Amino acid sequence: MLTRDFFNRPTMKVARDMLGAVLIHNSPAGKTAGIIVETEAYLQGDPACHASRGKTRRNAAMFGPPGTAYIYLVYGIHCCFNTVTMPTGTGEAVLVRALEPLEGLELMKRRRGIADVKGLCSGPGRLCQAMGLDRQYNGMNLSSPSLYIQQGAVPESIVTTTRVGISQGQQLPYRFYIAGNRWISRK
Repeated sequence: MLTRDFFNRPTMKVARDMLGAVLIHNSPAGKTAGIIVETEAYLQGDPACHASRGKTRRNAAMFGPPGTAYIYLVYGIHCCFNTVTMPTGTGEAVLVRALEPLEGLELMKRRRGIADVKGLCSGPGRLCQAMGLDRQYNGMNLSSPSLYIQQGAVPESIVTTTRVGISQGQQLPYRFYIAGNRWISRK
């Protein structure tokens, strides 16, 4: 299981180092797990970062201790899962954009209402729905038995590119994904 020390490092490094790790959710409905194949970093001074204008009720978890879940609602319907990085009070995080489903595929399919495995976790909203992650997990310590990230295989090659789905700071090279992985959200 990745510890707070893993997340208490520069956000760009954590975003790259999370690739290949496994996100695990032990919910009352069952266990789901997937390999993290795509991430995006959000830093102080970054206009797309929720913390760029200071601490609010919505983004308070982002200022918590490293290794905390920051889950927020976007467009009023989709949850997005992030891991808080850097020391408490900093306000930086890594968005997990896509997973390669590993375990609990039937549960993921039911939650998403689809049969296509490729569409289960290829996007931040999709992966939250498939994994059963919503705002009740916002602020949770990612070293808990129900929600955690464990070390996985280190990718051979990582692609660095600009982020997608945002209107500000989209030119910044803060998106990372495993080269050649078919489970990423967008090429």
